[in-house]
Amino acid sequence: MKLDIEFNSGAQLPMDAIPALARAAEGSGFDCAWGGEANNKDPTVMLAAVAAVTARLELGTAVYHMLGRTPVSMALHAAALDELSGGRFLFGLGISNPTIANWHGVEFDHPLSRIREYLEIVGAALRGEKLDYQGRFYHARAFKLAFKPSGRGIPVYLAAFGPQMSRLAGRLSDGVLINMANPREIRRIVDNVREGARSAGKDPDALEIICKVRCCVAGDRAAARRALGRILTYYALADYYRDLLARMGFGEEVAAIREAWRASSFQAATGQVTDRLLDGLPLVAGESVAEVLDQVQAYGEAGATRVILPYVPCTDDVVGEIRDFIEAFGRR
Repeated sequence: MKLDIEFNSGAQLPMDAIPALARAAEGSGFDCAWGGEANNKDPTVMLAAVAAVTARLELGTAVYHMLGRTPVSMALHAAALDELSGGRFLFGLGISNPTIANWHGVEFDHPLSRIREYLEIVGAALRGEKLDYQGRFYHARAFKLAFKPSGRGIPVYLAAFGPQMSRLAGRLSDGVLINMANPREIRRIVDNVREGARSAGKDPDALEIICKVRCCVAGDRAAARRALGRILTYYALADYYRDLLARMGFGEEVAAIREAWRASSFQAATGQVTDRLLDGLPLVAGESVAEVLDQVQAYGEAGATRVILPYVPCTDDVVGEIRDFIEAFGRR
């Protein structure tokens, strides 16, 4: 099982600190540095900086949201990052959600059909084909890369946790990216991904199963748990993740968080995060990196082939905390 790091999932890090942190992560033995997007700092800019200062570390998007870019724009980003990194780019893509769709002023409907068309255009563009694509949702005419692509098949991973999207990931992509799912839920998702792969005549064992396990390392375990609880509150307030958390058996806790938020404030909502909720989800508050890695093993046993470790700071020294985590990882 590979172990990766993620930078700026919550936009805490200053961008100019990331190149040095990426070099440190490469030296400490992390396999990949990932960046995601919502209303945080742009992952393309960040990953370009990572690519420029590293030689072995892979770089990936966890995830790009398809509603924020046209398929042609996405293909250009992917081609550029792969070329700049010398073939180290891993392309994670997600369908987004209604909130992000509203930010961009676009529709959020028929997600399975939309992402299928999207991937067809991106794939054809990256192969250097001239596009004459007329789909139900996406159109791309008379476009062709102005340069010869590398010919490398850039690995594509779809973000998924629902049964239909998980099966689609198995059919259409090289693997699945899973966020905020515990080992029991990961097993369910993996079953659906493999079912989709078999239906497409693919080897299900060849797919990557990538999941995120957020962590915080501190001598004050309570402070670490509070930091992770704030992150969890954001997810509990998001409709898509509310459904996932309920499916894992946390419906009552999520309802209490959402009610406190509606009635009072985000702080009040965070106060409703229970120990049962924190202990039952991919959120590890440890006093050492060894303790974090010990708990991560359960995700490998559930089927994960690589685990992303987004670090959640619990003090104002965000850069220092993450640097200490990276260095401790290297000494493990």
